[in-house]
Amino acid sequence: MLCESPRTLSSTDVEIEELGEDDVHEMMSLASLTEPGPFRCRTIQLGGYVGIREGGLLAAMAGQRTAIPGCREVSAVCTHPSYRGRGYATTLVHAVMDGVAKHGELPYLHVRQDNISAIRLYHRLGFRITRTLRCAILTISEGEVCAADSRG
Repeated sequence: MLCESPRTLSSTDVEIEELGEDDVHEMMSLASLTEPGPFRCRTIQLGGYVGIREGGLLAAMAGQRTAIPGCREVSAVCTHPSYRGRGYATTLVHAVMDGVAKHGELPYLHVRQDNISAIRLYHRLGFRITRTLRCAILTISEGEVCAADSRG
């Protein structure tokens, strides 16, 4: 999906924070729970990620990942099941889109066809389907070591 004409949203008073290396363990846990697509311990190094916390816990996150000329990917959009329905994904995707636009690029993303609620959200934000792809996701079962994993 590609967003050539972002839609304006009403402002929100939800506090968004930048996520960094110290947050990777928590980000990995959220991604494992919600399965937004491939997210590994060094994914954060590919682009900036932002999140929303509730009671000190990471409730939702989204960020930037790969770039192609003129476009940058919105990645790892996920909300903990206990915090869904509060508009966190909308707020975070919009914030990431703003960051992409500041670099003169267009935001794009990938979404599974069966993820109807996410597709509805992306349409509301101005994304449109440009291609349908068939993908295979390969995973590493052992051997990937993360600094976040060594914390115990």
